[in-house]
Amino acid sequence: MFVRREVTFLVPALLSVALLTAGCAGREDARSSAESPSSSATGTPHGYVEGATESAEQQSRLLLGDPATGDTRVLDLITGEIHATARRAGLTALTTDGRFGYVQGADGTHVLDGGAWTVDHGDHVHYYRAQIKEVGELPGGSGTSLRGDAGVTVTTAADGKAAVHVRADLEKGLLDAPDRLPGTYAGPVVPYAEHLVALVPDGDAPAKVVVLDRSGKPVAAPESECEDPGGDAVTRRGVVLGCTDGALLVREDGGTFTAEKIPYGEQVPRARRAAEFQHRPGSSTLTASAGENAVWVLDVTEKTWTRVETGPVVAANTAGEGSPLMVLETDGALHGYDPSTGREIAVTERLLRNVPGTATGGAAAPVIEVDRNRAYLNDPEGRRVYEIDYNDELRVARTFDLDVRPSLMVETGR
Repeated sequence: MFVRREVTFLVPALLSVALLTAGCAGREDARSSAESPSSSATGTPHGYVEGATESAEQQSRLLLGDPATGDTRVLDLITGEIHATARRAGLTALTTDGRFGYVQGADGTHVLDGGAWTVDHGDHVHYYRAQIKEVGELPGGSGTSLRGDAGVTVTTAADGKAAVHVRADLEKGLLDAPDRLPGTYAGPVVPYAEHLVALVPDGDAPAKVVVLDRSGKPVAAPESECEDPGGDAVTRRGVVLGCTDGALLVREDGGTFTAEKIPYGEQVPRARRAAEFQHRPGSSTLTASAGENAVWVLDVTEKTWTRVETGPVVAANTAGEGSPLMVLETDGALHGYDPSTGREIAVTERLLRNVPGTATGGAAAPVIEVDRNRAYLNDPEGRRVYEIDYNDELRVARTFDLDVRPSLMVETGR
């Protein structure tokens, strides 16, 4: 159950893995298209799967997990209902591709169908909701990276070996027959534009970009270098890969793939480099920790980096498109900054009483999840989640009280 609470602000000043995309008809992954119904003379909505209901608005749900107990929950943000899901001993991480939650443990990854997803065709969008269900187990636990889109989910193990699972198979609970990709990779293999984008190690030299088809066959190798890769994100402008000297942007245009560096413009010490990106799916504005007291804002469209000075950072994110940069700081308050000027423009009262230190990428650190209308901040110690209206001076719109510690949180349905 949830209760509504209003929050008084200390400063009443004015204050986005990617949105699941699937091309229409001729741009669908062949294997996915063969398994899932698409638009046809029968009038079946494109992106529909059996048992789903199409809705007029986004059907957001939060997947929550407590590593201390292994308890997991799904919070339906439309109805406010909380659904208990299977306990996972040894829970270490929780990720999502927008529909499926990947509950990672020491020995494997449990797949949970969050029952909410979006199919975006650019000029129109379909929103679906279905029953929440346990799907099954994937090999590869802690240290395994998972990236997915509307057609496939790719697992990349810590040793660089990768495998491709067809989305339609996951929908049916068929998890034991992935396509193994040849070779090893220097980071997560990322689905993009009906292909796979990967970094290939080159001995002591910087890694190189390779573009594969979904069977693993190389189809392009745009000229590129990425030293010490870390962090990735899919945007409408392309795939962003973090490197020592900035970001590498891999784009597709008319079937041609290119790679372009977006440099920091200065030498940045390792401790201040962007190592993990956060953003609203569908947005081309990314955030990343820039050290203990600053946040990077990467505008992929303008190809610019901005370092915003803040207080000690725990978590950060933004919806982009003129929205504030939101930063949870060690004072337990949520702060809003103008990303273009760096000026603080809003701050809430103290929301979290016990904040687990500055942003270090630890699994227990709170996160800020962002969609087109709201942001969500988890409070593990308080056993609650705050819904934030970031376009209204960081107003707390709703507070959801829980029966578990939501130390891990991801949003599905986007």
